[in-house]
Amino acid sequence: MSLSEANMPHVKPEAIKLAIFDIDGVLTDGTLLYGEHGELIKPFNAKDGVGIRLLQENGVAVAVITAKRSAPLARRMQDLKIEYFFPGCHDKAATFAQLKQTLNVQNDAVAYVGDDVLDLPVMEQVGLAIAPADGYQLVKEMAHIVTEASGGKGVVREVADLLIGARTDLAEAYRVLVMPKAAVVQ
Repeated sequence: MSLSEANMPHVKPEAIKLAIFDIDGVLTDGTLLYGEHGELIKPFNAKDGVGIRLLQENGVAVAVITAKRSAPLARRMQDLKIEYFFPGCHDKAATFAQLKQTLNVQNDAVAYVGDDVLDLPVMEQVGLAIAPADGYQLVKEMAHIVTEASGGKGVVREVADLLIGARTDLAEAYRVLVMPKAAVVQ
């Protein structure tokens, strides 16, 4: 993960309460595959699913805002238990404003991970703007952090490790995550 000196964030990762992700180019590599009957197929990385669970289990709300809408996408968000899922969104800034109000969070408590110019209106507002290694150049230039991973190749997991590792022992957080719930001592 590289930190842009010019865009040094004033927000520390441990202050983030809400992590928002784009789909294409972040949770996927942006490739669009069509099946024999015209159905859209999107490959997701299982490592990112673990990253989302890590965030959720450690008190970071997770949201997904995407311009795309499809049944497979909705299924993946359901599998990941994404409570704040906004498909078919063409005004991400307006959706972001609504989400902030719903969750009662300020810009400084939000991380946004996006890869293309549609993400810039939100990335310009949040406390921690993050772009994947293969994001569009303009987006990477304004991001506070550029991940080592490319879209669909573990970006979310890398961001989860950053946010949770800044607030607690990451190895212990993973140990608790994989432990059966009944065995966790409160």
